[in-house]
Amino acid sequence: MSSRSTGKPSLVTGILPPFPLYQRDMSVRVENYAFQTPKTASRAEGGSSNMDDLWMTAKRYTKGESSKNKKGLTLLFTHCNGAFKEEWEIVIELLFRLNETAGEAFQIREAWTFDRQNHGDAAVLNSRVLGSRPGGVSLYEWSAALVAFVRSPHMEGHRMVVVGHSAGSTAWALTTKEFPKRQIPYVAIIAVESTIVNRAVFERDLEERMQHMDFVVNATQTRRDRWSSPQEAFKYFSKRLPWSVWDPRSIQLLVDYGLQSLPNHADGVTLKCPKEQEAISYPDKEPHFESDTQLGEISRSVPVHIIWGERIEFIPDYIRDSLSDPVDGRAIASVTEVEDAGHMVVQEKPDIFAKAMSDILLRITPSPASSKL
Repeated sequence: MSSRSTGKPSLVTGILPPFPLYQRDMSVRVENYAFQTPKTASRAEGGSSNMDDLWMTAKRYTKGESSKNKKGLTLLFTHCNGAFKEEWEIVIELLFRLNETAGEAFQIREAWTFDRQNHGDAAVLNSRVLGSRPGGVSLYEWSAALVAFVRSPHMEGHRMVVVGHSAGSTAWALTTKEFPKRQIPYVAIIAVESTIVNRAVFERDLEERMQHMDFVVNATQTRRDRWSSPQEAFKYFSKRLPWSVWDPRSIQLLVDYGLQSLPNHADGVTLKCPKEQEAISYPDKEPHFESDTQLGEISRSVPVHIIWGERIEFIPDYIRDSLSDPVDGRAIASVTEVEDAGHMVVQEKPDIFAKAMSDILLRITPSPASSKL
């Protein structure tokens, strides 16, 4: 994986043998957190000013004595629309293993994953408030919650690498607005199948992009969201696209963490993130445009790495290319493609993805933790 601004991305192929159906690494310690998020006016399209009490749920991962390594890397992960913080668990366990023999500065100190306020456990915790929020939760609100965490005592003295999948990468890019350009508190940003896009590029083929968005929204609103049991849900996902091309461990994570029991003691399970909340997240376009401007402004101050799936599904070539185009002032550190993976690369090829990400982490320049928060 070489640094580049233009040209063909580096292609990462299969290296690690697959695990048996998901057996968690019991040496990785997991702690649950919930953070009350800042009260900011929602800027979601079609939304109104909302000053509700919302919570962002999170998990902290450490392994053995990893948290004592003050020189190590702290990884902060955000998920894509419709997913949940635990989508990263397989990758996190692999990264602890892959980097454990590296120098102290490249080992994983700890990892954190975060639910958007209307996804995963946060959707359950915020269910009452979300019922009165037809406009959903904007990426601006998620970004504000992430900034509050980054500035919290939890991250004091940490060398942070932020990693975002799809809309999750937009949320991280937006966080950089809250810091001076030369004082971004991250040692690297990794954008995975990013939905960050230049407004002019998006609007150049506006009809095509809106047709695609309408298709995704309609498919989300009309898909099945109830099953008689977790076992039935696993069988359902295993036989139907897009889940049938996922690694079976990722499907198991979806069943374990993406579903909840039906309310009122009814039999069966349903999605933690209501499909209406997921659907309303897609038309929230303005944050993606604004994050593109922000990326151009900060990419020479903090290394930005981009990872794509080799198979083009959600993000067309011309948008991919524009994201790393140096004409707009960007200086992208590296662009990587994961072989035989699509937009859900994290779920489809977690082993290969983890190796690609490990290689990026091993190239981060050792430096002291930021004290400029």
